[in-house]
Amino acid sequence: MRPFDPRLLRYAHSARRHIIAISAIGFLTAALVIAQALVISAAVSPVVTGHATLSDVTHWLLILVAIVLVRGGLVALREAMGHRAAEQAIGELRDALVRKAEALGPRWRARNGAEAATLISRGLDDLAPYFVKFLPQLVLVSTVTPLALFTILLLDFWSALIAALTIPLIPIFMILIGRFTQDSTAIKLAAMERLGAQLLDLMSGLPTLRALGREKGPNAHLKDLGSANTKATMATLRIAFLSGGALEFLATLSVALVAVEVGMRLVGGSVSLVTGLAVIMLAPEVFEPLRQVGAQFHASANGVAAANAAFAILEQDEAPRSATPAPSLAQCRIDCVDLSVAARGAWAPRNLHASIEPGTIVALQGDSGSGKTTTAMCLLALERPTEGRILLRSADGSIDLADVAPESFWEQVMWIPQSPTLVAGTLRDNLPSASDEELAHAAQMTTFDEVLAALPQGWETRIGSGGLGLSVGQRQRLALMEAFLAHAPLVVLDEPTAHLDALSEEAVTRAVAALKEAGSTVVVIAHRSAMLALADQVIPVRRAVASPKDIERYPILTPVDTLDSLEVTLPSFLDDALLEEPAEDTPPSAVQAPTAPLREEQ
Repeated sequence: MRPFDPRLLRYAHSARRHIIAISAIGFLTAALVIAQALVISAAVSPVVTGHATLSDVTHWLLILVAIVLVRGGLVALREAMGHRAAEQAIGELRDALVRKAEALGPRWRARNGAEAATLISRGLDDLAPYFVKFLPQLVLVSTVTPLALFTILLLDFWSALIAALTIPLIPIFMILIGRFTQDSTAIKLAAMERLGAQLLDLMSGLPTLRALGREKGPNAHLKDLGSANTKATMATLRIAFLSGGALEFLATLSVALVAVEVGMRLVGGSVSLVTGLAVIMLAPEVFEPLRQVGAQFHASANGVAAANAAFAILEQDEAPRSATPAPSLAQCRIDCVDLSVAARGAWAPRNLHASIEPGTIVALQGDSGSGKTTTAMCLLALERPTEGRILLRSADGSIDLADVAPESFWEQVMWIPQSPTLVAGTLRDNLPSASDEELAHAAQMTTFDEVLAALPQGWETRIGSGGLGLSVGQRQRLALMEAFLAHAPLVVLDEPTAHLDALSEEAVTRAVAALKEAGSTVVVIAHRSAMLALADQVIPVRRAVASPKDIERYPILTPVDTLDSLEVTLPSFLDDALLEEPAEDTPPSAVQAPTAPLREEQ
């Protein structure tokens, strides 16, 4: 484990300025440390020997006060810069991680989203003490220690030799302790990510658990996870305190050796009092940065562990992006040629052939897990096919979707999931800028005018996050109205009539038909007959079991039940018999929930 990773400078550019600044402060601090020791020895020595009175050394005392004030100011400045640099670097890493998670696609986020969210929200906070406490001490080791040692060498060779021989003991012990600490900090970060990930999964599934009367079931499991996180944290702190104590002892012993040697030579008269005092005061300053590095070593370990976890995500390969602009989708036919996407255990979809004409409604139909959502993600350029292509055919020719700039393609596309993304605010806040006439026309075309008629405040009606205050059908119609106002040439919907009653379903289907009338191409994932009947074309989506040759070419096709890393215990909190408090002689494993959540992928 390296105390400083150069990749930090690559992904957090503000860290460069911080390192340059604290390096400059480190050199100034080193000069002040040396000057302080020399001034003290020059002021104290003549008074001790009786060659001067206190008034004779007043000027030295004034210089000493000035040095102490400047040194204190530099320390305060370094602390303030450290906090600012930590905030900027953590912010830059978070932005980079969010962008990387977007670039890696929805399939990666489905598998790693919870862990990545925990790392982004809490894990990177461990970099704050790393920047504020550890990194400045690391810089001081490379400035104060060599300059103070060089000054001792100029004053007294033998004292410098003893210090030079004892200094390597501290880095050696730091390396040994670092090897032992690395596993502990990795366990702490893993425990925190697992707790955060399962908490996020539990929060997303809490309404379902509450509907089933099982909301109290996961309590014991969450308590076990919290206890494991606490134990891992305390183990890391215990190692940090022990390592700090060991390094403190070594530093104290090294200073004592120099002090004893100088004291014996002072008694023998082979060294002057001025030189002896200067050496004795400089000796602790030689070892102080190393001592502080040891004391703050746990900050380095936690910070480096968090940074390594971030770098592991940031350095994952992603598909290259083209700069070729996408053609106009309003006059573009979309052809799926042998479209196949590898999932765990199967192809979903497999060998999909389809042509989507502009200005039509196309329904994707298939069994659960057949790859309908994955097909939609491919059509949205959010997922790349494992095999096959998606071609955009226009009057100017055809181009592979993988070869166009995704931003220029996304500008023409709108995605409406089952739970539309609606922000807290007014209804107007959730719609593109439009005149009152345009809003009225769009509301009439998407039947949202029926909803407005029942709202006294009209467009100024306030809703909560996710559309709280509106029914599921009303949220769908508001999202469809947004697509209508945006004039998106391609609109992709994920089962817009799911969980709706007959009246709401009819209103949504009329809104979808209005999108077609406005010239949009509509691709909808559908199960229900009303939406299938509305479609101009129904595309069957099928999955296929992977052959051994396929698995050899694409390891992701390995069936789930053959992966050791995915062995889990079934969730026990859904069992009525285990909702009661376990008996005293019941082993803890009998009430544990899975250590890794299972996620179904299409």
